[in-house]
Amino acid sequence: MPADTALIAETMYVTHHRWLFARLRSKLGCSDDAADIVQHTFLQVLTSSELNSVKEPRAYLTTIAQNLLANHFRRRAIERAYLDALATLPEAVAPSPEIRMLALETLLEIDRLLSGVALQARQAFLMAQIDGMTHAEIAAALGISVPTVKRRILVAAQRCYFSGLLD
Repeated sequence: MPADTALIAETMYVTHHRWLFARLRSKLGCSDDAADIVQHTFLQVLTSSELNSVKEPRAYLTTIAQNLLANHFRRRAIERAYLDALATLPEAVAPSPEIRMLALETLLEIDRLLSGVALQARQAFLMAQIDGMTHAEIAAALGISVPTVKRRILVAAQRCYFSGLLD
């Protein structure tokens, strides 16, 4: 990291850390989560290639923190849904803590990969992969044709496959 970039990052941290932490703590109601997101925000600042062109540091930090906050809430929602689904299972067939963690990490990775895919493609892919629905069932549920279902699933599957998730 060039010296001027390091100085910009350091100045930004010293000047705005307390402000950003207070802002996130008020949104989250949790100091620990706020501290984590602040640290991740400044890690992104340190690795940014556009740091020299930042004109409004608070706006820049807010944008990064908002994206991290959205990811935080999405992750929490997925975790909650997964734990709710596990709670419906009889204890005898409930997965071990290790399997739970691997499954949750996989769900979070799928969510991350599919976040850039159109909603209908995500829905079709998940209906096929998780719900085990046929293409005809998915077409009826989404109100689209079977060939369209196939194209939508292909888009989502390619995204996962080329990332290495479906190897």
